[in-house]
Amino acid sequence: MPIANYLYLAAILFTIGAVGVIVRRNAIVVFMCIELMLNAANLAFVTFARINGNLEGQVVAFFTMVVAACEVVVGLAIIV
Repeated sequence: MPIANYLYLAAILFTIGAVGVIVRRNAIVVFMCIELMLNAANLAFVTFARINGNLEGQVVAFFTMVVAACEVVVGLAIIV
């Protein structure tokens, strides 16, 4: 699969997440859309790391996923 397809997928996922944040009123759905946007950014980081042949993008994506998991826990604790 060409590298550009991963970037297109990341852009589409980010757009879907942004539209969900703008359109939806439910807080849990907004958090899910924000997570979708973060995962799209992670996909872009990993793709660019693959293009350059280094691991920094994967490390950034890993730490972003850890921070996002903490964010979800705190956000759901505040909402519920």
